[in-house]
Amino acid sequence: MRAKDCGTCEVQGICCTDEHFVNVRVTLLEAEAIGRAIGDLPREIRVRVLARTYAAAKEFDDARGCYSCPLFEPEAGCLVHVTTKPLPCIHHACYERPENLPPDSLLKEAEREIVRLNSRTYGNGWSSEAIPVAILRLASKNS
Repeated sequence: MRAKDCGTCEVQGICCTDEHFVNVRVTLLEAEAIGRAIGDLPREIRVRVLARTYAAAKEFDDARGCYSCPLFEPEAGCLVHVTTKPLPCIHHACYERPENLPPDSLLKEAEREIVRLNSRTYGNGWSSEAIPVAILRLASKNS
């Protein structure tokens, strides 16, 4: 299974920034990891990410469930690609042929493991949230 390299995409970031397409939800465990990754960014990038996060959260409609991911930085790509990229983002990729898509069972198995780790860490009183909502919830909790 070989996905196309995002760096060779004719419209880099379109799958991450299309507010009609992106519907990634993260667990508290993933949100905490994303928050740490954002905290490690240089200040000027962190400011841009938080501005995009506020804008995405403001426009976010839970019924529709889609948003533009604030973690995509033009010219750099996904800011958490290496360290804390959420499972749905890892699973999503551009494939030349449908038969090359990885089986959904791989994502489901990994998601079950994240849910198990989340429950062990935080108990059962959590739910997954859209990335901008999760980031802002953590920011308000940590301020």
